[in-house]
Amino acid sequence: MFVAGVLSIAALAAFMTRASWTSGGASVQGSARPRVISVELAKAERKPVPVDVDSIGTVTPISSVALKSRLETTIVQVHFDDGARVNEGDVLFTLDARQIDAQIEQAEGMLARDQASLEGAQRDVRRFSDLIGKGATTQVNLDNAKTQVDILIGTIKADQSALDNLKVQKSYTVIRAPFSGRISAANVKVGNFVRPADTAPLAVINQMAPVYVTFAIPQRVLVDLRDAMRSGESRVIATIPGHQRSEDGKVAMVENTVDSTTGMITVRGIMSNQSETLWPGILVNTKLVIRTEEAVTVPTAAVQRSQNGNYVFIAQDGKAHVQPVDVSRTFQGISVIASGLSGGEDVVTDGQLLLSEGTPIASRTARAGA
Repeated sequence: MFVAGVLSIAALAAFMTRASWTSGGASVQGSARPRVISVELAKAERKPVPVDVDSIGTVTPISSVALKSRLETTIVQVHFDDGARVNEGDVLFTLDARQIDAQIEQAEGMLARDQASLEGAQRDVRRFSDLIGKGATTQVNLDNAKTQVDILIGTIKADQSALDNLKVQKSYTVIRAPFSGRISAANVKVGNFVRPADTAPLAVINQMAPVYVTFAIPQRVLVDLRDAMRSGESRVIATIPGHQRSEDGKVAMVENTVDSTTGMITVRGIMSNQSETLWPGILVNTKLVIRTEEAVTVPTAAVQRSQNGNYVFIAQDGKAHVQPVDVSRTFQGISVIASGLSGGEDVVTDGQLLLSEGTPIASRTARAGA
């Protein structure tokens, strides 16, 4: 009896204690305020945004020439350093010209001899003309003298043309740069024998400024690109991968056929490249800017995705509200909003995981480097 009474008293005390704790907890919960979420905010801005297409391009020189010898002779002198920049008209190679010099002297001697013979034939014509008037010679002698003059005139023309040809051949012994650019390493040195049949060039010159950048774009942007080219709005930006250095240019050509297997069309941009940032043969990241248009933009980090589409949280009266949006494209870390925002709204860029419709929020300073 005594033991049962003690157990009943202990059970009653435990029951009263639990009832008191439950009542107090309910009171605390009833008086607690909703939790305020700290978030980062950014403005939805209406500003000009370029409509562009990214691609991979290849740098190609506008002009490239492989220097070769037109004569069978030897190299006398090389006038440039390997890989140096050369200007139009610079002397690059000097070839042995002694044989041609001797041929030129021979041709000049033959020309002088035939000119002297022509002068003698012309004197004969004048003499026979005087004598035939006096009846001291025949018409045949006069005709023969005139024929000899005509023959010598033709011979002198042939001599002069042969001399001119030798002088042209002599000009081939000095090889000059046909345009400004950068030259390769010389494949021949002083003393090497060269000839026109050699397959390897003496050296190669590539024009460095301006240069072409060739890349491919989808056929869906072809109509917009052609309209932009007519209005002069299109431009091309080529950037070296892994570096921030880039060159601007314009569209020089659009290929006349779309590749039916890939649906791509080749575009060629021309870049000034005065600083020689772009090197022939390298791959570059190209951006074809078709036009610039006004649009509402938000940081891409503000756009969230769900089964119902894209949306952002906008801040109004200290609370977060869900706003569905339609994203047309992204550009350098920002998203272009086609519909859903008009510009000027405060959108949440960080802290969205703890938000729902109507959640109280407070703005905080953006983290360094964010």
